[in-house]
Amino acid sequence: MSDRLYRVQEFAKLTGVTVRTLHHYDQLGLLTPSGRTDAGYRLYGSRDLGRLQQITTLKFLGFPLKQIKELLDQSAFDLTATLRLQRKILQERQGELKFALAALEKAEQVAVAGQTPDWQDLRKLIEVMKMQEQNKASQQQDNSWMERYYTPEQREIIRQRDTPERREKGQQAWLELFAEIETNLHEDPAGPKGAEFVRRWRALVLEFTGGDPGVLESLMRMYKDRANWPASFNPQRPFSVEVRAFMEKAWAAWKTKNT
Repeated sequence: MSDRLYRVQEFAKLTGVTVRTLHHYDQLGLLTPSGRTDAGYRLYGSRDLGRLQQITTLKFLGFPLKQIKELLDQSAFDLTATLRLQRKILQERQGELKFALAALEKAEQVAVAGQTPDWQDLRKLIEVMKMQEQNKASQQQDNSWMERYYTPEQREIIRQRDTPERREKGQQAWLELFAEIETNLHEDPAGPKGAEFVRRWRALVLEFTGGDPGVLESLMRMYKDRANWPASFNPQRPFSVEVRAFMEKAWAAWKTKNT
């Protein structure tokens, strides 16, 4: 692969990311360009492409930008291990992401050999991730059907609590919980660890409902009514099948002990 450097407009066109996004990532210290011209214009190369692929994938998986920066800035950051983890998660969505999976597998093989993943492969991966992110955004804009499960008063409670800060904090708390469950799948779901995870799960649900029993009841009714959800709605879960199975057992054990 060429070590050529590209100006921001060229790099944006090659990767399918907007110039505005690249400027924003630079301001956050998330993606600092490899160099600058004598006139101060940003210059991007292969190292920046690899970093952008990591950012795009982690963002697609639900990580907030602040946490992505912390992950990628770790001195012990392992590109090969990260690609392997991304491949595992994407396998849960193999049907709609088969092209992204193929690109990740190829990039992982190249990284294991100590080489730089191919530019075109990473670009293809970025494009697929962006497409999925756009599809997800479209879904979120058409979620008005959910309102039928809540009364006008309950919808107002949810609206007042749905601030960007609370949403960001809640999203990060969920991701941290999923990650911790993933690393403790060897534990007994009916044991202390399982009970702890149920307690934290309940606390996050409580944070969403604000402790309002009516909102909680409506939320549970909506999830029990999956058969009547719109066919176009395809919820994305940022946790594995193993995590889901573990928590189902943990919930069953918790209910047995507390009812």
